[in-house]
Amino acid sequence: MSDSEEDCSDNISGVADWPVTEEWLQAVLKEHHKDLTESTAITILEFTVRPGCETGESVLSDILAVTVTYCLRRHLEGTHHSLNFIVKLLPQDPFSRFFVTEAQFDLREIKFYTQVVPDIQAFKSETCLEDTENDLALPIPTCYYAHYSPGESEPEIIPPSSALVLENIKPQGFQSVNFAIGLDLNQARAAIEAIAKVHSFSLCLKISQGQILSEKYPFLFQTSQASDSYQQLVERGLPQLFEFLESKTELQHILKKLNELRPHTKEIIENLLSAEEPMALITHTDFWCNNLMFREVQGVCECTILDWQMVTYSRPTNDIALLLVSSVPAELRREHTDQLLDLYWEKLTKISKKLKVDIEDTLHYTRAKLGEDFKKGQLLALLLCIGSVDLALGNAQMEQRLVELLKDLHTENLLNPVVAKQK
Repeated sequence: MSDSEEDCSDNISGVADWPVTEEWLQAVLKEHHKDLTESTAITILEFTVRPGCETGESVLSDILAVTVTYCLRRHLEGTHHSLNFIVKLLPQDPFSRFFVTEAQFDLREIKFYTQVVPDIQAFKSETCLEDTENDLALPIPTCYYAHYSPGESEPEIIPPSSALVLENIKPQGFQSVNFAIGLDLNQARAAIEAIAKVHSFSLCLKISQGQILSEKYPFLFQTSQASDSYQQLVERGLPQLFEFLESKTELQHILKKLNELRPHTKEIIENLLSAEEPMALITHTDFWCNNLMFREVQGVCECTILDWQMVTYSRPTNDIALLLVSSVPAELRREHTDQLLDLYWEKLTKISKKLKVDIEDTLHYTRAKLGEDFKKGQLLALLLCIGSVDLALGNAQMEQRLVELLKDLHTENLLNPVVAKQK
């Protein structure tokens, strides 16, 4: 995210066209303070708007960072407040806008915050009264406001529109990570613990209500739709990867394996992405370091998970595998994968027991089965990384991380279509 701040009154490129006005902010603040009485007046004192990310950093949204100072007046008394938030809007670029609305990335994230999260919060309140270790706090930004309109074609053409207003956690000390460097061990542990929370909440919600979550939330990224999208990305990325590997004499055996794998990639993606009971649950499905922010509080690393546009009903190991494959340096991944899987399992089962579910007794799922699922999940993670291989090529650190990953998967016989398609 950019640190540069511009006042909203300045005619900076693009910002003047976005709907951050005093009237719009009033609507956001009324939704945020919806528990207030009608007699309470909200007065905007001042606000600033600045770009929320670097150019090209976000493909699925145009992002603004807003700071607003306002007064809440009850009768004759008033209190001053300040709020920092992020506004996620549809891209202004027509091609990107069509891509996002056609795949409903914006709708999916809005419904995650407005339907899934409130359901989880209500379930937690009903099920568990104590949280002495703060295990049950969702590791996501607070949602202040959401708007979605699918648009209309008759009697006149009205384009789709959406807006999602989320807590800006950067002023609280959260920072992003340099993708080229990757996560350190403390950050990897914090990320694993954060996703284990979300997984356990959704798993226990499913079991408690006895309803498949893809049926309860039909807006989740469906396997067939997601598989088609990812396959298109893989087909775009493979020629770039092949060109890179052709220049590496020592990697020709890996290039050969990838060529053998290529005709089967769509089937592999669909197989590994599909939900598998009894452990199917809500997954982030884009769980890599650029969608995470971290801070350290009293020597403890904390992680917040962003960007839920690809939220899916799938296998928990898909998230873990994508994180470790894409965002963890090779030596750390080799040395600490088992330890991180142990940590995930410990956190998942501990929180689930707080929510009245014993995963081993109720679902007959074990730490050993988690390891088996993770092993194959690495291939799905590799294919997703190939779809964005342009992010790595041209950077020596990331190229080497990719090479080491390919070597490891080849050694484990995971670049084998027969192994990958096994249930």
